[in-house]
Amino acid sequence: MARTTLTRTVLAAVSAAALFALGACSSDAGTQTGGGGETGAADDGVITLGFSQVGAESGWRAANTKSIQDTLTAENGFDLKFSDAQQKQENQIQAIRSYITQGVDVIAFSPVVETGWDAVLQEAKTAGIPVILTDRAVDSSDETLYESFIGSDFVLEGETAGQWAVEQYDGEGYKAVELQGTTGAAPAIDRKEGFESAIEGSDIEIIDSQTGNFTRAEGKTVMEGFLNAHDDIDLVFAHNDDMGLGAIEAIEAAGLTPGEDIKIITIDAVKDGMQALADGKINYIVECNPLLGPDLADIAKKVLAGEEVEKRIVVKDEAFDQEAAKEALPTREY
Repeated sequence: MARTTLTRTVLAAVSAAALFALGACSSDAGTQTGGGGETGAADDGVITLGFSQVGAESGWRAANTKSIQDTLTAENGFDLKFSDAQQKQENQIQAIRSYITQGVDVIAFSPVVETGWDAVLQEAKTAGIPVILTDRAVDSSDETLYESFIGSDFVLEGETAGQWAVEQYDGEGYKAVELQGTTGAAPAIDRKEGFESAIEGSDIEIIDSQTGNFTRAEGKTVMEGFLNAHDDIDLVFAHNDDMGLGAIEAIEAAGLTPGEDIKIITIDAVKDGMQALADGKINYIVECNPLLGPDLADIAKKVLAGEEVEKRIVVKDEAFDQEAAKEALPTREY
């Protein structure tokens, strides 16, 4: 894909993308993989990078992990130390402190939630270890605690989804339910904000909203609750494909037709989601590109070389309707 500011795809506000199910995340929180010494590499030029991943909650996350592990290899000059936090902030903080103790060259992580990072990031700064944020931001007044943040514009993703909903359904009095991502996570906060701002002034009404923790299983469970509580649901807005796919299961189990009786809009564009879009079970998907490995490698090298890097690197995303999904699927990378 073409890049912009070290990144790839150009936002097309009228197509939809579902993200994939690649992958291989480590299963033990705090467990680290990757060879190398206990201190940051030096004489041989190898960069020792400690990465703490959120978990393995979705196809998107699996693809994101695969991109990082496939890029930060010995062949590319890296000694990757990888840990899976299993969606627990305490596991990530423990992993980061372990990387500090080991004396890695760079620390990178995708924060489980936005807040509560200042203390451990200050420890990394004091140790002289640069930190790079990927996918998700932290809420801190001290931006010197990290070098750069690489990721999508989650507010824009929500806005794009909401704008399409207004274009398609405004004037029809649609009642919508929202499957939110993990409470306190940047994408959950921002996608909700963006969607709500986009539908403001329309007659689309969100009648219920609950977290599904970005997982298919919880998306199904929450959707079952919505269907039991409301008999007038017209639209589902899911913060990621996996929750949308779970909602499809619940809708079908209730004897309704997803994509027809109840419209569905999701964010991510993994392959499973894209296939559901092509099949007409999802109506629109906004992409969130997970292939951040190359950008992370570039930034890590520049930071260690003393080069100036941008504080915020935005990954531009596409959006897909049914026909666009059918066209994209044969060559989809994730």
